[in-house]
Amino acid sequence: MARTGVYLLVGPDPEDPFKERVYIGETEGVFKRLLQHARDSNKDFWTKAVIIVSKDENLTKSHVRYLESRLISLARGAGRANLTNDTQPEPASLPESDKADMEFFIDQVQMILPVLGFSLTQPRPAVSAQTESEADAGAFPFFVLEQVGVKARAREVNGEFVLLAGSTARKHGVASWTSYKSLRHQLVEAGKLVDGAQPDQLVVVEDISFGSPSAAGAVVLGRNVNGRLDWKVEGSGETYEEWSERRLPAGSSIAPIEDGVTI
Repeated sequence: MARTGVYLLVGPDPEDPFKERVYIGETEGVFKRLLQHARDSNKDFWTKAVIIVSKDENLTKSHVRYLESRLISLARGAGRANLTNDTQPEPASLPESDKADMEFFIDQVQMILPVLGFSLTQPRPAVSAQTESEADAGAFPFFVLEQVGVKARAREVNGEFVLLAGSTARKHGVASWTSYKSLRHQLVEAGKLVDGAQPDQLVVVEDISFGSPSAAGAVVLGRNVNGRLDWKVEGSGETYEEWSERRLPAGSSIAPIEDGVTI
């Protein structure tokens, strides 16, 4: 593919189980550059590649240098992935009209990347961005999970289920626990769950984003759970499942996505 574009090399980071390792680059010959990286032992981490080009082939070297710089900046700001780029190049100098076109281009990329499963340039969910009045109105309610002596609060933000700091979790899981057990261990190792005031409890010290309410529920309760039933809307007792189905248009349905922690 002898086309000018930007590319992202993505793979697991063996030193950080909560994040992927990413390299962002630009080139005037995407296919040739990827072949070079495939032979580079310093970049043997990547298992997936994203290639960003224009269908009209109207991106110039200056355009892709601008895009590369902006994407690196977005990825660093999001903090969801560990970048292997040594430096962040300054955006190429472009006429204002071209700069506006590139910002629109980036907006389109920002919409497409999450659909493809790449959230590395997306800002982390900000629970504080949703007002208490919205929560009171039921648009973005708080969810609670109160069982076995622990109490956890969570909120759905931009499609992610966010377990809130200050929540408590059971310290020792049950013998039959299988789902998300290793994830809970990783969270403890990372210092996101620490010993609480009660000897049988852990405390969540920072907001943690999960891909599903079941993942969050399993981490809190130390056992296999159906989070769509166990999490309840604070104040009403409505289950997460009832709340989510009520928000769907009449006659439609949605299958739950059961992931682990998101990056």
